[in-house]
Amino acid sequence: MEPLDRCARPLRTALARSSLRRWLPWGLLGLMLGGSLLKALALLPDSYMSSKRNLLNIYFVKLAWAWTFWLLLPFIAITNYCLSRNVLEMLRRISTLLVGTMVWYVCTSLFLHIEDFTGSCYKSPALDVLFQEHLSKWQCRQGGGFWHGFDISGHSFLLTYCALMIVEEMAVLHVLNTERSPRLHAVVNALFVALSFLTLIWVWMFFCTALYFHDFSQKLFGTLVGLSAWYGTYRFWYLKSFSPGLPPQNASLSSKKPNCSR
Repeated sequence: MEPLDRCARPLRTALARSSLRRWLPWGLLGLMLGGSLLKALALLPDSYMSSKRNLLNIYFVKLAWAWTFWLLLPFIAITNYCLSRNVLEMLRRISTLLVGTMVWYVCTSLFLHIEDFTGSCYKSPALDVLFQEHLSKWQCRQGGGFWHGFDISGHSFLLTYCALMIVEEMAVLHVLNTERSPRLHAVVNALFVALSFLTLIWVWMFFCTALYFHDFSQKLFGTLVGLSAWYGTYRFWYLKSFSPGLPPQNASLSSKKPNCSR
């Protein structure tokens, strides 16, 4: 457990801070703008990360919501049950993942409809010959054509939303004490370390998307949708009584940090 603790301590210092939750949205917006500027100036050569076949893209980003969902599920369940000792309260907090799933599904479906509605079918990426008989992206690709529409960056949206959601849920560590229960302490630390590295991957791949893919407007819209989804939930709806609520982060729950060994 000691190596895990040594890994968790600096990560907790860096990623579970309230200042990070305040500044990460602005940091992501800055990374998008900076990466897009470098792409527009063509200052960077092609690299391994500029290929859609890179391993991080195939095995992580393509499954970004699945990774986020299945790591946050036990983390939220364990930490919130430890603090509340109430199954209904734990289930209420877990429902944030159902909200996130709906956000992911609705937004990605909307992006596909927008691309379909705004696009046309061409013979090649050169956009030289128009195939007027193909009226949808699916028909176009089935006919061997190239569909060109307003392709809002799903990566920019989802990586923004996932990174911000994970960081918000880490706030529970400020009021949680598992040190008297070694097994539970190890489980929470393992989940926290895994979520921390996942967040770093999301931020890195978000920056790579800004550097190598999509037009500026497509990345800007994707990022703004991700930021809006985070703000609309964690900064507005979750403050209401009829919502999944925010993760516990008020030390007044106890004179000391609540201990899960009891």
